[in-house]
Amino acid sequence: MRAALGMILLCLASGCMKTPKTVTNSIGMELIEIPVGKFTMGDGSGVAVAVTKPFWLGKTEVTQGQWKQVMGKEPWKGEDSVQADKDCPALHVDWNDATAFCQRLTDTDHKNGKLPAGESYHLPTDAEWEYACRAGTKTAYSFGDDDKQLGEYGWFAGNTAGEQYAHAVGLKKPNPWGLYDMHGNVWEWCSDWNDGKLLRGTEGGSGRVSRGGCWGDSPGGCRSAYRFLYDPSYRDRILGFRVARSQSAQ
Repeated sequence: MRAALGMILLCLASGCMKTPKTVTNSIGMELIEIPVGKFTMGDGSGVAVAVTKPFWLGKTEVTQGQWKQVMGKEPWKGEDSVQADKDCPALHVDWNDATAFCQRLTDTDHKNGKLPAGESYHLPTDAEWEYACRAGTKTAYSFGDDDKQLGEYGWFAGNTAGEQYAHAVGLKKPNPWGLYDMHGNVWEWCSDWNDGKLLRGTEGGSGRVSRGGCWGDSPGGCRSAYRFLYDPSYRDRILGFRVARSQSAQ
């Protein structure tokens, strides 16, 4: 009873009892509206961050089916530890590939009228990603602090021992804002550089930020605050991405 009450209070605080506003683009990608707000980014005392403009974020990681519709290629084909399926994450894409996908999708949806002229698709910033992952929570994960619940929300080392590859998106529980696989499955590229400092942005660093952990990680690597870096040219079976979309002035 006490645990159930705690979850209700968590939901009320983070907004998970509200139906999220969504939009669907030309390739069937569903994006969820992320509201404005404030949060503490990172571990420990962290950094206070204000998200001053709403934005859209992909409900799931970009799938192989969505990637093929836009790019017409299969970079994961023939690679080890990859489950080839239209609903599995697009893998073996580096940061430049992911950025090119966003630009091509932007151009396509501008031409077909699915995207207003003042909006674009892009990789989420480091701060946008963590803010959306936390979904109003202050705990280690979007569902609380108990990593024993992680298997209900994501694919990680604890539940992929016999299936060591990325799984189809959306099979686990979503976070309070309706986003799936924010913990585990595949690492997700962000737009920012990473040199160990928060809010580095585009100033340069030793690699690009990646978030969320993957199917081979321990629970600690899947925490909301945990961040890693990869060289922008790196491609692997554990690395994919999620698309953000800007909003026109309200």
